[in-house]
Formats: sequence, structure tokens, C-alpha cells
Amino acid sequence: MPVRTYDVTERVFTAMQTLDITSLAGYPEHEIRPVLPSLVRMSLLSPLDNTEGSMESRKQILAVLIGIEVVNSIVSYLQVNYHELENDLKKELQTRQKNASFLDAQQQQQQQQQQPQPEYGLQSGIALGFERADVARKVRVVLSEIFNLQQQLTNANGVGGEAKSTTTASSSSNSNNNSSGSSSGNSSSLTTTALLTHSEMLDDGIYLEEVVDILCIALAELPSLLNILELTDALVQVPNGYRIVCALVANFPDCYRDVVSHVIANCDEEAADGKQRLLLLMSLSEMNPSQALANRSMCVEMLKVPSFMLKLALKHPDDLIAFLTGLLLGNDQNLRSWFALYIRTSQKRKGDALNLVRVELLQKIVRITSKAAELKDFNLQGAVLLRLYCALRGIGGLKFNDDEITALSQLVTSCPKATPSGVRFVTLALCMLIACPSLVSTIQLENKAVEWLQWLIREDAFFCKRSGSSSSLGEMLLLLAIHFHSNQITAISEMVCSTLAMKIPIRPNSTNRIKQLFTQDLFTEQVVALHAVRVPVTPQLNGTIPGYLPVHCIHQLLKSRTFLKHKVPIKSWIFKQICSSVRPVHPVMPALVEVFVNTLIIPNPTGKISIDHMHRPFTELEILHVFRTSPLTFFAEELQSESSDELAQVEVSCPLTSQLLMIYYLMLYEDTRLMNLSALGGRKQKEYTNNFLSGLPLKYLVQKAHQYHSDYLSLFHPLLRLIISNYPHLSMVDDWLEEHYLGGNAALQHIHHNHERKLELLERALNTLQAKPQMAIRIFKRLLQLPAESLAQYAPQLVEHMPQVFAKNVPRYVKDLYNDLWLRLNAVLPTTFWLMSLRAITRSADALNNRRSFGNESLLEPMDVLACPRQVFCSPYMLVILLRILKGSLAASKTYLNVHMQQKQVLDKNGLVQTDADREELKTTLIASQESAAVHILLEVLEHMDSKATSRVAVLELREIQGIIGSYVHQAFITEPSLAKLVHFQTYPKSVIPMIVASVPSMHICIDFVHEFLNVTEMDKQIFTIELTSHLVLNYSIPRSLGVSKFCLNVIQTTLSLLTSSAKCKFLRHVLPSMVRFVETFPILAEDCVNILMNTGRSLHSQSSLGVTTMQMPLTESAKLCSYRDAQLHINMIEDAFKVLVEAVMQKAELY
Repeated sequence: MPVRTYDVTERVFTAMQTLDITSLAGYPEHEIRPVLPSLVRMSLLSPLDNTEGSMESRKQILAVLIGIEVVNSIVSYLQVNYHELENDLKKELQTRQKNASFLDAQQQQQQQQQQPQPEYGLQSGIALGFERADVARKVRVVLSEIFNLQQQLTNANGVGGEAKSTTTASSSSNSNNNSSGSSSGNSSSLTTTALLTHSEMLDDGIYLEEVVDILCIALAELPSLLNILELTDALVQVPNGYRIVCALVANFPDCYRDVVSHVIANCDEEAADGKQRLLLLMSLSEMNPSQALANRSMCVEMLKVPSFMLKLALKHPDDLIAFLTGLLLGNDQNLRSWFALYIRTSQKRKGDALNLVRVELLQKIVRITSKAAELKDFNLQGAVLLRLYCALRGIGGLKFNDDEITALSQLVTSCPKATPSGVRFVTLALCMLIACPSLVSTIQLENKAVEWLQWLIREDAFFCKRSGSSSSLGEMLLLLAIHFHSNQITAISEMVCSTLAMKIPIRPNSTNRIKQLFTQDLFTEQVVALHAVRVPVTPQLNGTIPGYLPVHCIHQLLKSRTFLKHKVPIKSWIFKQICSSVRPVHPVMPALVEVFVNTLIIPNPTGKISIDHMHRPFTELEILHVFRTSPLTFFAEELQSESSDELAQVEVSCPLTSQLLMIYYLMLYEDTRLMNLSALGGRKQKEYTNNFLSGLPLKYLVQKAHQYHSDYLSLFHPLLRLIISNYPHLSMVDDWLEEHYLGGNAALQHIHHNHERKLELLERALNTLQAKPQMAIRIFKRLLQLPAESLAQYAPQLVEHMPQVFAKNVPRYVKDLYNDLWLRLNAVLPTTFWLMSLRAITRSADALNNRRSFGNESLLEPMDVLACPRQVFCSPYMLVILLRILKGSLAASKTYLNVHMQQKQVLDKNGLVQTDADREELKTTLIASQESAAVHILLEVLEHMDSKATSRVAVLELREIQGIIGSYVHQAFITEPSLAKLVHFQTYPKSVIPMIVASVPSMHICIDFVHEFLNVTEMDKQIFTIELTSHLVLNYSIPRSLGVSKFCLNVIQTTLSLLTSSAKCKFLRHVLPSMVRFVETFPILAEDCVNILMNTGRSLHSQSSLGVTTMQMPLTESAKLCSYRDAQLHINMIEDAFKVLVEAVMQKAELY
């Protein structure tokens, strides 16, 4: 057919791109025919440069054109007056626009259908007239025909837009999202509504050459009227339009990328012109195959024309699998969704590009399975294909045909060599069996899968031995069987998705067949349990080991109570795995410990299965085996660790990780046991004593876990929660704020190596502390640079000499260094260290041991802590240590009482726990009495020191002690506000009130409840309350203080009116200073105070003058004289109070 010969060939386009005239000269005439317009124009136009090279190129072009007859007609087109033609065409375009503005789109379409095609003044029709017309008229006819196409396209788009606006919202959104979601903004309207247009001149291939010649020259001569992109949109509507566009691009090769990107951006495969645009894209790609990958990338970026993209991908079959894998498994979610939607909608169409891709992939599967033994990279190629088909099935929703199922089944059930890549291939194949249930849809395929799985089970030890990987394929099989037995399809789905590294849906009903294979034919529940416990533990288990490990299997079997059901002991395996764990801790290990503890305490939570076998908790010997290398267990004086042959064979890989896991086990065990005492039903459960737990460095280990927080992320937070709730004295706020227990300098580790000699030096420095303090300073500084575990070895000598260090004539710098040492040692084993410190302070170890209470050897009764000599409270440093111990003992005592309430529960006749409000109230009262007694003792210490503070040094010591005690009381009041009310209700020495109000910032809370104490009838409490209130309002002059002050003055006035003369005088003597403070704070109260003083003075004067009491009873002569003398004294006291008021308030310059 002559039209086919007009297609642009690859070599011609390449020559035009590089302007290789030599190559063009060697091509036949019919092959270079499409690009003749450009060559003729280049030969006739005068060049911009007259160099020798340009002249030579022009001669070569003329040599090519000589002898070609059609060149003469092309030359005639160049001789047309295009300036005049441009003016005429602009007028024609204006006329078309005016007509379009008066008619709406539907009327224009009807007219175009009813009226014949325009003949542009040709009397014998367009085709015949075109042949007979002159050159200028031919150009005019072709350009007018192009304009007519553009107008029809515009009208059709307008009609389509109106129709589109009347459709439903769902169809509109689907059309926008699926077809033109990513198209270019300026041309997005030219997509779906255009219809193929018939043109008598353009449809016929006879005029194709002349039309191309005219359009090529017109594009160059009329750039203001013609644009190649607009020409492409118009020409793509006619059958031969793609050939014309290809010829135009061949004549203007620099426009290739612009045309391709424009067509891709505006192409919708579902539209009427979709096939024509696809045909144009394929023709352009065949014309320039070197740009195939660039065009494919353009489709991916724009999310357009997936069929064209796949056809381009098929031109590079070696890159096909990698390209498809990148589309489906890449990081671009929009790209993945777009391609998956195309797969779902296109897999039923015959002859589509997707079917061609499936054929190519199928051939690759057949090719590699047939040559599996010969291919060196079979495992790699097979694994890539398996992941690709899993993505096509899971993400793209591709339904496999029979040929694909057969080929994939053959690939999946391959038996590769035992290499790491072979393990990877088999793991992916196993996951694909689960993700693609169609691979076991028939009996034959099912039998094939069973045989392959049985081969895996037999060869599992071989794979583990040779693969060199840390995870085992057998463990994955075991874990899958466990999940299938417990019907945890979600866990299986997560496992398969993480192995395949893609998120695909796995429905429960689609896994029935493979589940039956695992649970009935391969792994029964008993086989799973017996096989799991024989799997060796993972050496050096840590969080960086990928894959599925034995710990996953054991965790899941423990969770489903399978070991209990089939009487399989598991304690030894868990203990060995704890000893083999290193940091960073594996995230499953804390969960494994938690499940193990739950099976110990609550073996049958649901009651659905019969369990007559019980797991055994860890023994003290096993726990101490983990701590045998710790240098801190020497504090546990009562613990005697006995070694056994079985334990001696278990090696602890990372002491810190194993000890933290064991501590977590102990904390969780005790917490779970206490929480489920009622569920035990009288069953005796092992209990770890507090004395045993106190010998373990709990606090030190928690601080180490905090120091290496990133390594113990999954363990630190639950462990800290358990210690805070059960052992609050080990996690006090002051300890976390201290920075002294941070690691020391490794450069001074030689101190640890020469331990005996350094002990002698330390002993000598402590004995000669007062005479040679510089030696102690030097030793203390070196000790501070040691880590806590090394410093602990010097603790007995340091604590023994505590009273000598804190003597008055020892330099303060030495005391500061010793205090830092004590705080660092306190971070190791607090409770034992507290006992050692108290023994050193009291110098009475036996008496202290006899005062232990609650039956708890590791905790001190809070009052015993304060049963120290008086000089201890007068030393600021010793007082700080004592208060630190007191806080811990109070917190431990409170926790112990709560535990005691849980352990000694009251049961009714039905065995149910009975709540006892009286016991709870007694516990609350005991805790409150302990805390209030501690505060009262400290306040009495302040009173004693205040009475003895005669020298300047004593005053300074009093001020320091006041700050220490005030800080403690403040924290106590903030922690428990009700304690403040209780302490002030019980009252304390009035001389301490100013010091407490000044040094305790939280005293302002007393303003809220002091008015309740004024209702008490006891005069002493009323006097204490009034004085306390006066000091409070002096420090906190807030609006509420004014109301409380008025209430106190009213109480004073009322009380004075009811008392006898002697009682009135006593009361007045104590409240007068308070009244002055009220007026000093609030001068507005001066009038009320003056009235109270005047009325009281008049009353005393009248009673003394008349010689009667307030009850109107006559007095004897001696009583009258005594009453008169007392009244005069108190009148003088009232007069002095007037003077003080005047001086302190009335004459206060600040008021004026």
C-alpha cells in the first residue's frame, strides 16, 4: 500500500536529529520523502553564517535533492506570499469566533451534522478542487481544513463538558481520578469528549504527501497561527493523523519530547480518541526507539497511559521484572494504587498490553524452572519472580490463569541448594503458598505442596547448618503451625507481609486449605510442643537479629497454653534463653517473660481446657546464678549461693541483660501473684522473700537500663512501672535528680586492681582525717571517679567512719566529697546501705536489729530511723542522709502495708474476698501517724536548736538545719496535703511557727482550713491557730488572708467576752502579738483591733474597780486586791499594745 511507504523510519529520524546529510544521501528516495520539506527549506534559505562548513553542508543537501521530482512542488509552496495569507487566515479565524459566540455548542453540532462540509470556494468539491487549485489556494485549503478540525474539537469538548456536569458525582469522580488525575493543566480538557472526525482530504492517503509538505512549511512560516501541539490534538482525530504528526515531528526533531509529553498528558485510553493517541505514541516510539525508557519514565511520572508504558517495557525484557517490581513495591503510594487499578480493570481484556506482559513473565518462569540445575543465580531470579507475582496477586488483584498456576506451582516447589539465598527463596515460596491460595486449589497441587513441605521439614537441620543465617526456616514453619492451631490469621498475615516486605490482604476463608495442611497433615499440636522445646536457644540473642527465631515459637506456644496442655516443661529453655540474651534486648524477650509469669500464676484463664500440669518458677539458685558475676551481691550477707553441675554449664552471655530480664521476671511475678491472690483458690504459690529481693541490686540495674535506654527500650518502661508501684523507695525523685551515680572515669581503673592496698590507704586517711584532711580529699576524689559497682567494695570502711567525717572540726570540703560518695553508694543497694549507715550513726547494731518491724528483714520501721542521738540532728550532713533514709522507709512501709492487706485478705463463707473498711481505715491511720510523727520530731529538733542558738555559729547551723527540715516538710505536704492539716491540728511548739512559715513554701495551703481549728473549745489550740494564722497572713497577704484575719479577730472578741478575768488575761497575753501582725499586714483591720483593746481594757478596769467577776459574784478583800493588781498589769499590757500598733502601723511611712 503506498501509504505505508510514507512512514518515517528510525534511521531517517536519527539522521535528521544529528543532521547527518551523508547518511540521508545513501537512503532511498521513498524513505527520505517525509523529511523533504525541511531539507528543501534548508537548501533555499540563506544561512545565518557563511562559513565553509555551512556552505559544504548546503551543497550536500542540494546533492541529495537533485534528481527528486517532487522537490519542485515543495519549492512552489515556499514561494507563496505567507504574509498576505496570514492576514486572510486571521480574518477567517475571527469570523469563526464570532459565529461561535452567537451559537451554543449543541446548535453548532447540529448544524455541522446537517450542513455539508465547507468547500472553501471550490466549485467542484474539496478533493477535486484541491487538485485543480493553484499553490496558494492549496495552502489555504489545507490550513482551513485544520482550523475546521480544531473548531469541531473545541465544540465537541464544550458539549462534553456540559454533559459531564450533569452526570452523577460518583461517575464524575471516577472519571477524574482514573483517567486524568495527573494531566497537564492547560490541556486537560482535550481528553475524553472528542469524537473521530472525517475529512475528505485528510482521510485519503493520496493527498497525504502534499498535506505534510504544506503543514511543514506553514509551521515554519506561520508560527503565530500554527503550533505543533495544537496540530497534534486536531490531527489525532482523523485516521491518518498519526502519520502526519510523525512526519511533522521528523521535520522538526527538536519537538519530539514536547509532542510525546503532550500526547501522554492528554491521553485517556477509555476515550474515543484513545486508540488513535496510543497509535501515535507507538509510532513516535518506533520512530525514535532510543527514547523508549525516557517515554516510559514520563508515563510513570504523569500516571498516564499504562498500556503504552507496558509496551515500552516489553521492548526491554531484561528490565521488565525490575520495572514491574518497582511499580508495585516502590515507595510511591499513588503510583502503586494507579497501577493496581489498571491491573484490576485490564486483566479481562484480550490483546491488552497486560496480557502480553503476563505471557512474557510466564515464559521467564518456564525458562528458569526448566534450567534450575544449570542456573547459578536460580535462587535470586526465583525469589524476585515470587515477590513480583505476590505483589501482582495481593496488591494488583491479578487472578492467575491455569498456565500461570502450573508454572508457579513448579517454581514454588523447587528444591534449591542449602545457601543463604536458597533459604531466602524457600521462605518466600512458603509465604506465597499462604498468600496465593490458588496454588493449592486442586488435589494434585495440594499433594505437590505437601510433598514439598515434608521435604522442608526433613531438610530443616541441613538448612540451619549450612545457611549461616541466625534464623531458621524450621522456626518459621513451627511458628506458622502455632498460629494456625490458635487460628490467629492476623498474626500469620503480619508474618507473611513482613517476610515478603509488602502489605497484602490475607482473608481467613482463603487460608482454610493451607491451614488444614499445617494442622492435620504436618504439625499436630503435640508435635509442635515437643519439637519446640528441643529447638536450641538462639546464642547471643539481640534485637538486631532479623527473621523468626525459636523465641517467637516459644512465646506463642506459651500464650496458647500448649505446653501446659501437653505437659511439656519449658522453664529450663526460658532460663537458658535469658542467659543467652545480649543487648540490645530482643523485643520478644519481655513478652516471653510476661507470658511465662502468667502461665505460672494463672495457668487456665478461660477454663476451656483441662490442665493438670503446672510450670515451675525459677528457684533462688537459678536466679543467683545469673547474678554470680555481679560485684554488688556482697551486700546480701544472708544469701549463700550453691552451685550445681547443671547450672554451671549455663553460661551468661551478657550479665546486664540477663540480670535485667531476671529482675523483670521477679517484679512481674510478685506483682501478678498479689493481683491474683483470690484467683489462686487456696493453691500454694512460691513466694520470694523480701530479704532475698533486697540482696539483688534492683536500683543499680534500673539505672543501668536508663543509661543504655536505646538498648533496653522494650524492657525499661515496664520494669520501671513495676518498681515504682511495688518498690517506691528504690525510685524516689531525689535519686533520679542526682547526677552523682553516673559512670566514672575509666582512666583510674588501677584503683580497683590494687584493692587491698587502696583499702589500707582509705583506712589510714579516715583515721587521720582531722590531722591530715588533704589525704582524705585526694582519696575521696579518686573514689568518686570509680563506677558505682567498683566503689561499692569500699562501702563498709566509708560508712563505718561516718560520725568522724561529719565531726564539727572536719573541713566542709571533705564533708561535701563524702556526701557525694554516700549518694553514689545509695544508688547501688539502698536498703542494705541504709542499715549500714544507721548502725554507724547510732553505734548500736544489735539494738537496731531488734527494732525491725513488720516481719520484714529488709525494711526499717520509720520511727526507728529517727531514734538517733540528738547530735545526729544537729549535723546538717547527717540530717540530709537521715531524711533520705526516712523518705525511703516511709515509702517502703506504705507499700508493705498495702501488700499485707492483699496477702491477708478476709474471705466470706463462699471463699470470696470481703472488703473490710475498718482494716483499710486502720492502715490509712497508721500511715498518717507515721508521717505526722516524723514531722513532729523534726519540728521539735528545730525548737531545741532554736533554744540553744546563742552564738553566731549556732545561728548559722540553725538556719541550715531549718532549710533542710523545711524542704522535707514541704515535700511531705505537697505529696499528701491532708498531712498538713493533721500536723497543725495536733499542734507543735509555737516558737517553731515563724521558722516553718518562712522555710516551707507550701504552708499557704493552711489558710484554707485554719478556720476549722478556731471552732475547737480548747484555748491552747485557739491560741496556736491564731498565732499560726497571723504569721501566714504576714507572709501571704492575699484576699483570702483578709477574710481569715477578720474571722480570727471576731473569735478573739467573742472569746474575750466570755472568759473570766484570769483566763481573759492569759488569752489576751498570747493573742496581742498576733493582733499586731494582723494590723501590720492589713491596716484596714486597725479599727477592729483598737475596739477589741478598748473594750477589753474597760471591762478589766470596771471589774477591778467593782470587785466582782464576770458572773457578778462579790470578791473578798484579798481577792479584790489581787484582781486589781492583775487588772492593772493587763491594762498596762494593753497600753503597750496600743503603742506597738501606733508605731508599727499608724506611723508606717509606706501607708502615706
